[in-house]
Amino acid sequence: MVTTGQGQVERRLVAILAADVAGYSRLTGLDEEGTHAQLQDHLHSLFDPKIDKHRGRIVKNTGDGLLAEFSSVVDAVRCAVEVQRGMAERNVAIPKDKRIEFRMGINVGDIIIDHGDIFGDGVNVAARLENLAEVGGICVSGAAYEQVRDKVPFAFTDRGEQRVKNITHPVHVYSLEDADGARRAPARPGITRLPARGLGRFRPKFRYVASGLAAAVLAVAIWFVNDTVRSLRWWNTASRLSLVVLPFTNLSGDPAQDYLADVITEELTTSLSRIRRSFVIARSTAFTYKGRAVDVKQIGRDLGVRYVLEGSEQQSGDRVRVSAQLIDAETGAHLWADQFDADRADLLEMQDEIVTRLSRALQLQLVEVEAARVARTHPSDLDAEDLAMRCEATLVHTQAGSDEEEQGYNLCYSALQRDERNVKALVNLSFKFINQVLTIQSQDREADIRRADELVSRALSIDPNAYAAHHAKALVLLTQKRFEEAVVEAERCLALSPSFVNAYGDLSIASSYLGRPQKAIEYADKAMRLSPRDPFLYVFQFQKGFALALLHQDEQAIEWLRRAVAGAPQWPLAQALLAAALAESGQETEARDMLKRYLSLNGTRARTITQWKAQMPSDNPMFLSYAERIAEGLRKAGLPE
Repeated sequence: MVTTGQGQVERRLVAILAADVAGYSRLTGLDEEGTHAQLQDHLHSLFDPKIDKHRGRIVKNTGDGLLAEFSSVVDAVRCAVEVQRGMAERNVAIPKDKRIEFRMGINVGDIIIDHGDIFGDGVNVAARLENLAEVGGICVSGAAYEQVRDKVPFAFTDRGEQRVKNITHPVHVYSLEDADGARRAPARPGITRLPARGLGRFRPKFRYVASGLAAAVLAVAIWFVNDTVRSLRWWNTASRLSLVVLPFTNLSGDPAQDYLADVITEELTTSLSRIRRSFVIARSTAFTYKGRAVDVKQIGRDLGVRYVLEGSEQQSGDRVRVSAQLIDAETGAHLWADQFDADRADLLEMQDEIVTRLSRALQLQLVEVEAARVARTHPSDLDAEDLAMRCEATLVHTQAGSDEEEQGYNLCYSALQRDERNVKALVNLSFKFINQVLTIQSQDREADIRRADELVSRALSIDPNAYAAHHAKALVLLTQKRFEEAVVEAERCLALSPSFVNAYGDLSIASSYLGRPQKAIEYADKAMRLSPRDPFLYVFQFQKGFALALLHQDEQAIEWLRRAVAGAPQWPLAQALLAAALAESGQETEARDMLKRYLSLNGTRARTITQWKAQMPSDNPMFLSYAERIAEGLRKAGLPE
């Protein structure tokens, strides 16, 4: 230990930069020697000169990353941004599955120096910030942010205070995830910027997929020191949907196959940690439980989480079986379980499918479970987020056109009365007006579009990275007949949350409106493959039937429209198009019966041919030809002019 002349430990105040490779276990599992060679090249030819340029010092390499110190926080941030930009440029020509990408954390703090190495909470915080950063991104502490806020032209996202392992007090976190785009805006707290080009887009394919889970889960873990009351206090105060993903178990018996279980764990962790207002326990902490017998109740108390996700994978020949269980950390009860098989023929595609399916299913289950818990534990004391979550759970699990659906929208109104900036409520309420237009049932089309656009614009101004808001924006653009722009928004939604399969529905309907029905079928099929038991399955079935009708494949179109009607018998649109298709195919008796059902629904507003024609959503020639067939079919089924 280095000491001063008075025998005291040597300390100094420095800026600490911690960096590691995202998905390193996956990369080494695919190509150990190649990954090592790439990493060493990046460290020697990019990191070393950049750190030297900004007057920093590499303290040590950490196997899959490094630790560096700087005398200036401004220098540390500038160095990190330049390195991330350099990595983005280097990765342009590299296949997505072989790219090395870094996450970085920067803190300023008082450290201990010992034989050239550095120690202390200042170092630990930097390492924890690195774990919180997105792939290709940078997180800085509140202390570091205060030093750079007026000195660098970068836009930061205020992620609030977060609890991290082995640090007594919460750490205020700011993220800078688009270093290239950051040059174009002044740095202010709370400003977020969706990656357009630069760092955000250069990520491995299955890392993108994992990024999404789903809109489901998690929040700030609360720690307590009074053991006598801790088990009750952490549960009562732990934030909504807080969760840890325990390392998945490899059941194949071959330790060389551990990498797949590790990849699934890491990708799910990364995906969940990107959810707005969420906190998922860092992968480094979760991996300390690998190979150990665990008590989920104890894990809940130790980590301050409500839920624990555990699972396994077993490889056999060309197939992989994946199982997962969601467990209540307070009671130990199993809340949800799923199991499915995946094909190993394409390793990356298999990993994408596994993570996306788990993410989507988990997202839906957690919304339902947490909404039920809120209703059970404090039904008379609901805040805006409680109400918004119950609104979402209601809309997800009730049929389109039902009375329960309207009750769900009323919960959104109540949430916005308590907090007019609640993004979840703004987005979900917008669907009320969007759906009336897209299902040809609006009584004032332009007013509904304006109202929806207003709600979605407010949501995006508050949180530009809210994936569900981009989904809603895509739908608004569809109502405005701006189909190519809708495609861009849907793709942006998937970039933020690849498990949010509703966006594939957006792409499907946009493709149909653009006169590309074959592409529409591909998107609908992908949504159904990735989420075969999705509550919105009837929407994807309808979209496939709709595209088949555009292709004049009437028999198959009728089959898929029947499935949609069976899945949502109170939804007017599917019944109207099925009635038209039946009439056009000569099945007029059944067509008339279906039209009667359509006219009897509470949600039906378009009751004449004229009303239908006035709300046609596309001017594409292929679509207009089909629109004439719809009108003629409805006429044959008995709809008046």
